[in-house]
Amino acid sequence: MKYAPFLLLAVYLWTGCTMPPPAAPAKPPNIILILADDMGYSDLGAMGSEIATPHLDRLAGDGLLFTQAYNAGRCCPTRASLLTGQYQHATGVGFMTGDLGNPHYQGYLNRQCATLAELLQPAGYATMMSGKWHLGDQPGQRPQQRGFDQFFGVPEGGGVYFMPFRKNRTVVLGDTPIEVDTAHFYTTIAFNDYACRFIAEHTDTSEAPFFLYLPHIAPHFPLQVPDSSLARYLGTYREGFAKLRARRFARQQRLGLLPPHLQLSPPDELVEDWEALSEEEQVCYDRKMAAYAAQITLMDQGIGRLVDLLEARGELDNTLILFLSDNGGTSEQLQQPENCESIGGRTSWTS
Repeated sequence: MKYAPFLLLAVYLWTGCTMPPPAAPAKPPNIILILADDMGYSDLGAMGSEIATPHLDRLAGDGLLFTQAYNAGRCCPTRASLLTGQYQHATGVGFMTGDLGNPHYQGYLNRQCATLAELLQPAGYATMMSGKWHLGDQPGQRPQQRGFDQFFGVPEGGGVYFMPFRKNRTVVLGDTPIEVDTAHFYTTIAFNDYACRFIAEHTDTSEAPFFLYLPHIAPHFPLQVPDSSLARYLGTYREGFAKLRARRFARQQRLGLLPPHLQLSPPDELVEDWEALSEEEQVCYDRKMAAYAAQITLMDQGIGRLVDLLEARGELDNTLILFLSDNGGTSEQLQQPENCESIGGRTSWTS
C-alpha cells in the first residue's frame, strides 16, 4: 500500500505527457436581444399569422419556439425586468416613467439593480443598443450610464416613426441629439441600420464577444408606414375580424401550437360585427390592419439584414438571438378625426 501514491503519481505524469494539450477556451457567444412592442401572440408567420415574417420564422424554425411564455407586465416594467432579472418594482419601474412619489414607482432604473450590459461589460463584452430605451431619459439614466458602450435611438419612449415627431422625442447617438434626414427617416429602418453598423464596426476591429439590445417601437401605435409597405397588405383584411381569427386559429392547430381538440372561444364583446359595418368602415379597418402588418414585416426585414451580416462575418453560429414582445397586442384605442386615406401615413394618429 505504501507504493500506491507513487504509482498514482506515475500514472498521472504519464497520462499528462501523452494527452493532447487542452483546447483553447471557446469564445463566449455573442448575444442579441430583440424586443417588439405591443405585438400579438399570433402576429408572426411561425405563430400562425398571414403577416410575412420569413426571417423571424427562420430563426424560430432553426431554434427554440417558446409557445407558452406569459408576461403580466407591460412596456416599461417589462423592459426593466428583462434587462435586470428583477421584479419591476425592485428596479424602480413599477409602472411607467413618471415619478409617482414612491421609490418603487420612480420611473427609472435605480442603482440597486444591474443591467445585462453592466454585468457583461466586465466579462469582456462590447455592449451596444439601438432602439427605444424608455427606462429614464434624464442625465444619468440613459443607456450609456447603464452599461452600454454605444447607443442610437430614442431615450424617451415610443409612439414615433416618421420625422418630425408628433410627440416630444429626441434621436440621439451616444448621448448627443443628432439631425436626421427627415424626408427618409423611419425609426424601424434606422434602428436596424444602426444595429448592423455597430456590429460591423465592432467585428472589423475586435475579436471580443458583443451584446446587442435591439428594442423596436414597431408595431406600437401610431400606425405609420411608408406607402410602398402599406400597399402590400391593402385588401388583405376585407374578409373581417371573425374569418381572420378563425384562419389563424386553424393554422395554429396545424402547426401544433394549439391542440386539435381545442375550440375557438367566442369573440370579445367589444369586437364589432363586421357585417354590420358600412363599406367605408370596413375599408378603414382593412387599412389599419394593413399598416399594422406592414410595420411587423418592416421589422422582420431589418432583422433579416442583421442575420445576413452575422452570417457573412462568420458570427451567426456563435450568436444567441432572442426575440420577444414586451407584451401582447394592445387594446388601447387611439383615434383622431381623420379620413380613411390618411391611415397608415405620416400624419396618421390611430391604433
